[in-house]
Amino acid sequence: MPAVRAAEVRKRYGAVRALEGVSLEVQPGEFFGLLGPNGAGKTTLISALGGLVRADSGTLSVMGHDVSRDYRAARRAVGIVPQEIVFDPFFTVRETLEIQSGYFGLRRNGAWIDELLERLALTSKARANMRSLSGGMKRRVMVAQALVHRPPVIVLDEPTAGVDVELRQTLWQFIRGLNGAGHTIVLTTHYLEEAQQLCSRIAMMKEGRIVALGSTAGLLAEFSERVLRVKLESGTLPPALAARAVPDAAGGFRIPIKDVAHAEEALRELRVAGAAVASLEVAEPELEQVFVKIMRREERSP
Repeated sequence: MPAVRAAEVRKRYGAVRALEGVSLEVQPGEFFGLLGPNGAGKTTLISALGGLVRADSGTLSVMGHDVSRDYRAARRAVGIVPQEIVFDPFFTVRETLEIQSGYFGLRRNGAWIDELLERLALTSKARANMRSLSGGMKRRVMVAQALVHRPPVIVLDEPTAGVDVELRQTLWQFIRGLNGAGHTIVLTTHYLEEAQQLCSRIAMMKEGRIVALGSTAGLLAEFSERVLRVKLESGTLPPALAARAVPDAAGGFRIPIKDVAHAEEALRELRVAGAAVASLEVAEPELEQVFVKIMRREERSP
């Protein structure tokens, strides 16, 4: 039984097709990435999964529970951290989590709330009013809210947008631990390096459709490549290298290579051409390259 299943899900807002026949499955215990540009339909799909939006057609289920027909069980099975920071300004952090527990009928949830506060570095803010917190602290509380009923499926919609490095590291350490304990994680993010490091499988969306779906390693192997990053102190690239080099934003060049032998050959050509190298780096395949190639491919498709 998939942890999350979408079958031909469609949703329109007037003339806008937010979801156009989306089908995918996320297996229990997976760390799954859902990527795409703004307006691709990611948040609409997540909202439909959490019951905040009703799909026009198709089916969505969480841990086997249909989000429409068996909505109570489906809601209990998923915890969603939305992209927007939404909070009630009249309660403290602990009161916020206690109220959230009450929504799920959890009367004796104090020990788990204490653990969430400690794991998310919120213990010192437990009695602080929500409106007094920084943006990063509010986002931590939103993560705790999504986890207060211990859902087996956790959906994170841009959880590290606009947060500092310390929070990002704390959050990912905590989420990795939950994933290691068997929780299914679905992540949307514009930080593609995060998705590459964390997600075992990825779906890419554009204009309400799934345009790529596969393992992270498989997508990298199919659409990306190893490159030699070179910045010259003086001289120019020899013609053989210049023909396949791509300028980068730092004033250097990205030269595709297959392996170390090709890197050595490129260095030999640079020496023969009399070019002085200021910096040199062999970069492994990047998910950003995969993303750009797939989005451009879809632009060219009829």
